[in-house]
Amino acid sequence: MIIKAVILTMIFISLYAYRNWFFSLLGLIVMMAVIEHPDMPKSLGGIQGMNLWNLVLLNVVVAWSIQRRSEGSVWDLPSGVNILLLLYLVAVLASFFRAYNDFSYMPYMTVKDYISEELINTLKWVVPGLLVFDGCRNRKRFYLAIAAILTIYVLLSLQVVRWMPLQYALSGDQLEARSRKIIQNEIGYSRVNMSMMLSGASWAFLTLLPLAKNKKHQILLYGGFFLVAYGQALTGGRMGYITWGIVGLILCLLRWRRYLLFIPVFAIFVSFVFPGVVERMLEGFGQTSASGKTYVSDYEVTAGRTFMWPYVLEKIGQNPLVGYGRHAMRRTGLEHYLVTQYNESFPHPHNAYLELLFDNGLLGAVMILPFYLLMVIWSLKLFYDDSNPLYVVTGGLALAFILSLLVAGMGSQSFYPREGAVGMWCVIGLLMRLKVQRDKVLALQYQRLPNWSMSRLAMGS
Repeated sequence: MIIKAVILTMIFISLYAYRNWFFSLLGLIVMMAVIEHPDMPKSLGGIQGMNLWNLVLLNVVVAWSIQRRSEGSVWDLPSGVNILLLLYLVAVLASFFRAYNDFSYMPYMTVKDYISEELINTLKWVVPGLLVFDGCRNRKRFYLAIAAILTIYVLLSLQVVRWMPLQYALSGDQLEARSRKIIQNEIGYSRVNMSMMLSGASWAFLTLLPLAKNKKHQILLYGGFFLVAYGQALTGGRMGYITWGIVGLILCLLRWRRYLLFIPVFAIFVSFVFPGVVERMLEGFGQTSASGKTYVSDYEVTAGRTFMWPYVLEKIGQNPLVGYGRHAMRRTGLEHYLVTQYNESFPHPHNAYLELLFDNGLLGAVMILPFYLLMVIWSLKLFYDDSNPLYVVTGGLALAFILSLLVAGMGSQSFYPREGAVGMWCVIGLLMRLKVQRDKVLALQYQRLPNWSMSRLAMGS
């Protein structure tokens, strides 16, 4: 019944786009909370790649291209950022086409599957973020976009809480077994991806506090933080736990130092209420050898990653400049080698940075990573700008989401756009819009200064 209601809603959103494309865009963003559900139709009429979300996106893009003319909008993203996005696109396309004619290690995938999954279903996740940038040209739209983005994670957290009762958080083994099976089967996202998504989203609620006008708003924001953090704890994703802690620590050190006082209280609380989470975090520590000595098992701590990474690094070293193209782990035969020789299955490097180097080499890394570096720099500038609460909020919001990918990327994730990163790309759209508007305001203020003030500014006095 719920799925039918979602399908009808998406059909309505798709048609309504021709009246108000931005409203439909917000609905499309919110639908990311349910689009991966197993009961959602994956195709329409048997057409490869044509599903409800893609159909809504197509209608939103068409409606946007029509209505923006009447709105008088122009694409005002700075040329430097346009170049970085173009380089990002070129790197992704180059990786795709280099693997296009090589299916020797991917016999399960047809050409249509490859184009649909590795090209269309990679690039499409960035489009909502670019539309958010172009559409959020007033405060009302800006706030609505923030609400839509955070609604994704509230709905995802509610689904996790529904399928992962608290009793499973009392044991690390039960938490791991239940989350591995149920989150993927009932929600559609993998628990590793879900853990990363919620890790940054929980802190995002706290970044909105400067906009809270009364106690009610503050309570809602704190409630959102605790709900998403609770859902994240129930995912059982260890890299997500680490990401949550590191992102929170960075934000606290940058601006929220008062929250550092709660760290001991938080540690005690988690150990009593969520002992299974603590067991998951400490998995691999305190192992006992045959001789009775206690040691730390790197294999258990990293889920085999430290065993596999040296082989990945060796392959990268054989072609460090340009890599091997998409799915290098499989196409170079490394996955097959690890399975046949060591009975270890690793279809990808479980490290976004190694995957980037493996597929695209140093050249691809130079084309992709500077974009994220610039976004972090912009986020920091806004996060420290007290001239407007919206600057602080947007900077903190962007830091929470971007850092969650950059930190989680050390043990999972990918720099190829994925469904779990749609919220981040939308936040990046907000960041770019506010940075552009802020620069326009500063430029206008500078032009209005009297000549003597401009001279003093130029002299640095």
